[in-house]
Amino acid sequence: MEYGTQARIRKAVVYAAITAAAVVVLFPFFWMLVTAFKEPGKEFTADILPNPPTLENFRRVLTDYGFTRYFANSVIVATVAATFATLFAALAGYVFAKKRFFMKDKVFAFLLASLMIPGLMYVVPQFAIVNRLGWMNTYQGMIVPHLANVFGLFLMRQYMTTIPSELLEAARMDGAGEWQLFRRVMVPLSVPILATLFLLTFQFHWNNFLWQLIVVNVERLYTVPVGLALFKSAHEELYTLKMAGSCISVLPIAVLFFFAQRYFIEGMTMGALKG
Repeated sequence: MEYGTQARIRKAVVYAAITAAAVVVLFPFFWMLVTAFKEPGKEFTADILPNPPTLENFRRVLTDYGFTRYFANSVIVATVAATFATLFAALAGYVFAKKRFFMKDKVFAFLLASLMIPGLMYVVPQFAIVNRLGWMNTYQGMIVPHLANVFGLFLMRQYMTTIPSELLEAARMDGAGEWQLFRRVMVPLSVPILATLFLLTFQFHWNNFLWQLIVVNVERLYTVPVGLALFKSAHEELYTLKMAGSCISVLPIAVLFFFAQRYFIEGMTMGALKG
C-alpha cells in the first residue's frame, strides 16, 4: 500500500513537472497568437486575451507591408534548397554506406570533423565566392552555398547502413543498374530519414536570417525573417504586426511537422542512433 502511494506521488510530481515545462515552452507562442489579434498599442495591456479581437494586423501585414512576397520568396528558397540538399545527402549517404573506395572511412571522418567548425566561419568565404560569381541579390546566392549538408550526409549514411546489402545484390541479379538501385531500393526504404532531413533543412532555410540579409539588399527578394525585421515605424516598434507576421511564418513549419511527425520520429530514432 505504501509503495503504491509513493508510486502515485512520483507519477504526480513527474506530470506536474512536465506540465510546468510545457507551459514555459508554449507561453511565448500563446503570447504571439493573442498579440497578433490585439489592436496596435494594446499589446502590453492587462487584458490577456484580445478585447475585441481584430484581423486588421493580418490584413496590413499581407497588403501594406508586402508580406505575401516575402512569404513566396521563403517558400521558393526553403523548398528548392531542402529538395536538392536532401537529394545530394541521399546520394552521398548511399555511396558511403554501400560502396567501397580508397580511404572511405578517413574521408567520412574528415567530413564529420568539419561539423566542429562554427558555421559563422564560413560566412566570409561564402560571401566572397557568391560576390565573385555575381550572385548577389539572386535566388541562387541564397540557395547554392548551403546545399552541401554534412549533417544530412551523416544521417543518410547511418540509416542506409542498416538496410541489408542482400537487397541490393538481389536487384543487381535482376539487372538493375546503380541509379535503379538507388531509386527503387534505397529511396523507398529510406523515406523516414528522407522526410526528416527535408523537414530539418526546410526549417533551417526558412529561419535563416543572417545569410539572406547578407546576400540580398533589394526588397523584392526579402524573405520572411528579413521582412519581419522591417516591421518598424518611425517612432515605435509594431509588435502587433510582428506577431501577426510571426503567426503566418510559423504556419508552414507547423503544417510540415504535423503531417511528417511520424516519419520524423522514426527517422531520428532509427537513423541517427544506428551505425
